[in-house]
Amino acid sequence: MSRIIMSCCALLLSLLLTTSLHAETTTIHAGKLITATDKNVREQMTIIVKDNTITQVLSGFQTPEDSSMLIDLSDYTVMPGLMDMHTHLSYQHGGPSTYMKRVQYNEADYAFDAAHYAQKTLMAGFTTVRNLGDSFNETVALRNAINRGVAVGPRIFTTAKSIATTGGHADPTNGLTKHLMGNPGPDAGVVNGVAQARQAVRQRYKDGADLIKITATGGVLSVAKNGQNPQFMSDELTAIVETANDYGMTVAVHAHGKEGMVRAIKAGVDSIEHGTYMDDTVMDLMKENGTFYVPTILAGNFVAEKAKIDGFFPAIVRPKAAAIGPLIQQTFARAYQAGVKIAFGTDSGVSAHGDNAQEFGLMVDVGMPPIEAILSATKHTAELLNVTDTLGSISAGKLADIVAVKGDPLANIRLLENVQFVMKDGAVVKHDSTN
Repeated sequence: MSRIIMSCCALLLSLLLTTSLHAETTTIHAGKLITATDKNVREQMTIIVKDNTITQVLSGFQTPEDSSMLIDLSDYTVMPGLMDMHTHLSYQHGGPSTYMKRVQYNEADYAFDAAHYAQKTLMAGFTTVRNLGDSFNETVALRNAINRGVAVGPRIFTTAKSIATTGGHADPTNGLTKHLMGNPGPDAGVVNGVAQARQAVRQRYKDGADLIKITATGGVLSVAKNGQNPQFMSDELTAIVETANDYGMTVAVHAHGKEGMVRAIKAGVDSIEHGTYMDDTVMDLMKENGTFYVPTILAGNFVAEKAKIDGFFPAIVRPKAAAIGPLIQQTFARAYQAGVKIAFGTDSGVSAHGDNAQEFGLMVDVGMPPIEAILSATKHTAELLNVTDTLGSISAGKLADIVAVKGDPLANIRLLENVQFVMKDGAVVKHDSTN
């Protein structure tokens, strides 16, 4: 018996050594390198990737003997894969037709749209996203399909269906006729009271969600009058956060109005999305509690512009879009100056998928240095996701999510709107050397 065990061990060791010897080794020569481990830009660097992992970052242009592929990015600025902390892959706002889809679309329709928009997002250089709300758990299925290699898209962390209160921003029946409206409950992400709040979190866990998203105040695009009123009581928020923590899940919070933000931050949530009407009190609370701010300036600009077009939004939505949209960029500028922790997020799906990088220019326009904007979409997003051990920087041991642009994005941040090279998980998914 011992000889059999020894023979099996020897065979296993041989297989492991053979696998190691035949690991794919890719060498990348980077003209400029933003590692996101600090604010420095390094020149003429080499990145060694074995299978899906960065194994070395070396000074100078070097090519190891075991390298099976050399990628010459000596004319490019190379950086970690970008991350967007607020997307909605299942849809893209196209005016009145968007609202009709609630009664026209089936689960499969949303799923196919999500797959299409996910691919556009990845090709734009965003290798990781948080999807903060879908309709039928279609982004859970898409995440799994991407992980299996049967769909193309970014690494997805999804909340599945957002959690709201009756009539709240994420109540899927807002604006429907009475006979279609019904009385949705925790399974559909609509809660009232502590018990239902806990049940909804547990249902999201059961459905396969990675984190929780709640709508703590009114919103812009929902068919409801108020865009900023608080929509959860403090005990409900505490119940959600406590239950989410039990399941190892973070909590992202849609919020425009001050009171809803204050209640959510005190309950211990992880991020505030939009944050339009935050003031010094809210910012101080966020700093005290370590709460991240995800600005979504791009979405604010989009809805403000579309509010000028007759018929683009329902009549009840139009004044909210006109009032709230223009304020987000101003709020962002004040939050940055106040020292609030900022993680990059666009709310893409409101604006067009694939245009995510336009957010960088909007951040820089009001005072954020370009390197800080890039760190907000790499280092700080990894911190918000609790994945700093695997993502967020170009350093040994991290997953090989790498993007590159020609030129210097620190001199012109809008170069990031045309990413020419994308590697996700060690595989090159885009390399456009003609631009």
